Amino acid sequence: MARIWKFGKDIDTDQIVPGRYAPYMLKEGQDVKDFAFCEARPAFAKQAQPGDIIVADENFGCGSSREYAPEALRRRQIGAIIAPSFARIFFRNAINLGIPLYVSSEANKLVSDGEEVTLDVANNCLHTATTSLTLPSLPSFAQEIAQAGGIVPFVRAFGRFPGEDQ
Repeated sequence: MARIWKFGKDIDTDQIVPGRYAPYMLKEGQDVKDFAFCEARPAFAKQAQPGDIIVADENFGCGSSREYAPEALRRRQIGAIIAPSFARIFFRNAINLGIPLYVSSEANKLVSDGEEVTLDVANNCLHTATTSLTLPSLPSFAQEIAQAGGIVPFVRAFGRFPGEDQ
């Protein structure tokens, strides 16, 4: 089971990880994952568990192109992020890091904050206690990257980028 963490619209990378918590500014022994949403939603930084799912409104990940924002979520082992739309750079950074992203406006209406759900990534389905929602598939290149755990593991495993001729 995974816990739902709901967020509103226009969640920018500075809300995900404020700039002063950039990895190059952290003290030895600190991890950027511990500062995910530390100001915008302090409970997330303390309580989010591996596999938990972020469900947000439109334009998730807007703002600067800080790769450490999705990196903090990857290190927290977030199971997926579901939103009606994503900022382009955040979308690509998150996919390259292996975070499954789903574009859906229905999920926000279907789930409640803190609700326990199951996400079937293989079948693109979100299951609640009372219903199921089929999520749109990621593009095939993004599925390949996510299944490999990110772009770097993909290239290491296959010696090419997704979509390149073999």
